[in-house]
Amino acid sequence: MDFLEEPIPGVGTYDDFNTIDWVREKSRDRDRHREITNKSKESTWALIHSVSDAFSGWLLMLLIGLLSGSLAGLIDISARWMTDLKEGICTGGFWFNHEHCCWNSEHVTFEDRDKCPEWNSWSQLIISTDEGAFAYIVNYFMYVLWALLFAFLAVSLVKVFAPYACGSGIPEIKTILSGFIIRGYLGKWTLVIKTITLVLAVSSGLSLGKEGPLVHVACCCGNILCHCFNKYRKNEAKRREVSYYFPLKTLWRSFFAALVAAFTLRSINPFGNSRLVLFYVEFHTPWHLFELVPFILLGIFGGLWGALFIRTNIAWCRKRKTTQLGKYPVVEVLVVTAITAILAFPNEYTRMSTSELISELFNDCGLLDSSKLCDYENRFNTSKGGELPDRPAGMGIYSAMWQLALTLILKIVITIFTFGMKIPSGLFIPSMAVGAIAGRLLGVGMEQLAYYHHDWAIFNSWCSQGADCITPGLYAMVGAAACLGGVTRMTVSLVVIMFELTGGLEYIVPLMAAAMTSKWVADALGREGIYDAHIRLNGYPFLEAKEEFAHKTLAMDVMKPRRNDPLLTVLTQDSMTVEDVETIISETTYSGFPVVVSRESQRLVGFVLRRDLIISIENARKKQDGVVSTSIIYFTEHSPPMPPYTPPTLKLRNILDLSPFTVTDLTPMEIVVDIFRKLGLRQCLVTHNGRLLGIITKKDVLKHIAQMANQDPDSILFN
Repeated sequence: MDFLEEPIPGVGTYDDFNTIDWVREKSRDRDRHREITNKSKESTWALIHSVSDAFSGWLLMLLIGLLSGSLAGLIDISARWMTDLKEGICTGGFWFNHEHCCWNSEHVTFEDRDKCPEWNSWSQLIISTDEGAFAYIVNYFMYVLWALLFAFLAVSLVKVFAPYACGSGIPEIKTILSGFIIRGYLGKWTLVIKTITLVLAVSSGLSLGKEGPLVHVACCCGNILCHCFNKYRKNEAKRREVSYYFPLKTLWRSFFAALVAAFTLRSINPFGNSRLVLFYVEFHTPWHLFELVPFILLGIFGGLWGALFIRTNIAWCRKRKTTQLGKYPVVEVLVVTAITAILAFPNEYTRMSTSELISELFNDCGLLDSSKLCDYENRFNTSKGGELPDRPAGMGIYSAMWQLALTLILKIVITIFTFGMKIPSGLFIPSMAVGAIAGRLLGVGMEQLAYYHHDWAIFNSWCSQGADCITPGLYAMVGAAACLGGVTRMTVSLVVIMFELTGGLEYIVPLMAAAMTSKWVADALGREGIYDAHIRLNGYPFLEAKEEFAHKTLAMDVMKPRRNDPLLTVLTQDSMTVEDVETIISETTYSGFPVVVSRESQRLVGFVLRRDLIISIENARKKQDGVVSTSIIYFTEHSPPMPPYTPPTLKLRNILDLSPFTVTDLTPMEIVVDIFRKLGLRQCLVTHNGRLLGIITKKDVLKHIAQMANQDPDSILFN
């Protein structure tokens, strides 16, 4: 009797913290698609079902784009309002942030356009004045208090309701997309808590960003909406068509989802400027060839900062994992928040939100700018066309330079301890802030050098006195790209991201020069980007596609069992009882077992997963009469006739993978690693002259790569 004629719930699924079988999943999807196509010719209803199945992918992308864009707009608007709440409140409507509160005020002057009667600081509300030492203390106290409250709420919600909502999520997303199962990481609770706590974390003033966590939020949206469509809900590989397997149709659907998300975001208009980009720039002066030298210097700085940050942050995170510090996440978050808020309030550039700081650093000074960064002498003496020439720096700029230098030191140090805490924390914005500050400092220095020494050989050919030669905002943008590249090791995608954030398309060469220099310098000091380093720290089984494996080892050097190990645990196709199989399952922890003709021949028949075996035997005991411990399990197509009065047999051929991937024992590991990367295998069987010798799992490959790189092979924790 073959009770597996009907599919059993649970068979073909995977345990938590296990890797999916890409080959099997894609094969199942092809079978499903072939069945739908064949049935579509039989009836009109089947044809409609076939069309709806083909259209479901586009509908899913539309829904993901709408939901992701809406959440992104909501998060940004909420974060801006709560960030301003630390400094005061709008009496004309508490739901307005500082900027919106003063938009419609009739009592705003141009010089003090950020001050209006409708916006009251906490000292004005509490002691009815905004002047004097006591008012400053009240505002200081309220700023720190709100920061601590936001941080406490964020870490408490994460700890109690959704522990997976912490961090940026990008290391885990990369691992999940490569085929790893982490149940709940992309679930409903994670989405809700991550959205709420991301707003709280950003508003607390900690040195973190929201861009990385937004990737996690968008992936949660995709995963949740996938469950509305059968072909995605029942196939793990279909939900991951972006990593190891990226067909052209996925590229078009990704483009469509991004288009819908951008349209939704544009409709919400979270930045209040009718633009899609976070930092819109409009530079009027072209860059000159000589400026590639300071741009490359910024690239070197970005590479050094990236390598320093990765080493120190990983060391701190390792200390957090291996000491008592990791047991007190709430205390750690509150201490870091208190230190950040206390040091940030006295300096206007650390007090403002990091996004606002970057926007100000990118800004090209014009006639109407009242920022200290634009406090030049003779600022209203304009050249033709209303453009501002290079001019001597005023007292405001010198004051701003000192404040920015202190801001740079604080950002460099505090970000090391902030990234990796048990709250949502992105790294894009803090990294860009470090680079933008360094770039603006260098840009102002170059501008003043060109003004006072325009007759030097390096300037006199292209920078005449009174001309607009140097754009400090451009240096800030290049510095931001350099530092972000040094931390993440992105190059092409980084330049594209900078275009998207700033709209500065004409400055492609400076950005590319800085990004490439940054990557070269950082790679010279350490090959891993921050996300890859965190993947290795957490022991996730992620096989990096970009790294080359050039060692001359063979499959027999890596396979299990080794020479002096016990024999490989196998199942035979027609001679084992239910009790025998259950004993093997209880005594081992393997994720699957090879099936052979007999122990003597060791000729391979197929491979069966542990989970499928357990579920199938449990279902057989419940639904098939007479199945007992002495019943024989058959993996063959036909079972021989049994003598009377013997227990009924159990046929499990339907759960057997009849085409497991195999290599010979003399296959170079360079080829084996390439196979695992490109096919997304979870295991590969090793044979010699057709006889089964051993097995190589993805974990074995990762351990071998770590061993060859003189790293700890036991750092790979999961199957």
